[in-house]
Amino acid sequence: MKRRVVAILTTVAILAAFTAGCGNQGIQEAKTVNGDEKSYTIGISQFAEHGSLDNCREGFLKGLEEEGIVEGENLKVIYDNAQTDTGTASTIAEGFVSQNVDLICAIATPCAMSAYNACMETEIPVVYTAVSDPAEAGLVDENGNSVGNITGSSDILPVEAQLTMIRGLLPEARKIGVIYTTSEANSISTIATYKELAGKYGFEIVDSGITAPSEVELAAADLVTKVDCITNLTDNTVVDALQTVLAIANEKKIPVFGSEIEQVKSGCVASMGIEYVELGRQTGVMAAKILKGEATAKETPFLTASEAELYVNTAAAEQIGMELKEDTIKDAAETFTEIVTEESR
Repeated sequence: MKRRVVAILTTVAILAAFTAGCGNQGIQEAKTVNGDEKSYTIGISQFAEHGSLDNCREGFLKGLEEEGIVEGENLKVIYDNAQTDTGTASTIAEGFVSQNVDLICAIATPCAMSAYNACMETEIPVVYTAVSDPAEAGLVDENGNSVGNITGSSDILPVEAQLTMIRGLLPEARKIGVIYTTSEANSISTIATYKELAGKYGFEIVDSGITAPSEVELAAADLVTKVDCITNLTDNTVVDALQTVLAIANEKKIPVFGSEIEQVKSGCVASMGIEYVELGRQTGVMAAKILKGEATAKETPFLTASEAELYVNTAAAEQIGMELKEDTIKDAAETFTEIVTEESR
């Protein structure tokens, strides 16, 4: 009887060990649907709620879908938004790691940096998008190579094209105002580029650094007394408060230029900007190849947004008594004849 009990217990132990082993293996590999098709769980961390970043997320999911990875079929998406708080961005990334997701998509620089730090001791790949300067953010080395299991896409602003556009629209302008968040690496990098190139076009950059969303209004009110126009960056905190900046600038008839299409839709006069849905789509295709094991994040070079295009808003120009030439409207990739804010959508 003793031998029989021992034999049964031994068999149970072997089965338990085998089951545990299979379970651990399942944690490392994507699960299967109906026994053959792989399924995936990804975490998407977005730094703020505004049009350009929303477009990135939309495009990212489209890119995955193009590669056969479809939300609700073989893909589970866990989405969270940091609401422009870097501490929250870190908490979100750590939460995704604790859930052992298959990949993290980090939208905007603070989320990318947080995800990279959270995943450093894991095998979870990070794919970022809407990061203006991956080198400044510490995501690539001086040679442009990934510093770890991370890659993605850059939305580096076409500063020279923007300055050329502003000079063409405002021949007499001398001072350009810029509001930026001092803790955003992408903004610091872009400000430096603006200052380096401004003189070539006869401009002086007057910048105003902020540390919190509550400071945007005061910065804008001060800036409009010193400049001929304002150019907006892809600074998440400032973009989040764009309507505040526009209200103050419009009252003083100061043109505000955007950095991408959504800002122009929302009331900026014009922009030499990039198309964020397309940037997100390209990033999604990249992520799909990593999920399917066709590539690794570390060995995949980050990509940069394609050439910028001109977007104009005739309603925004009329609001401040600014006339846009017919040639400008004709050259625009898209012309908006009304101002569409989040509240009016």
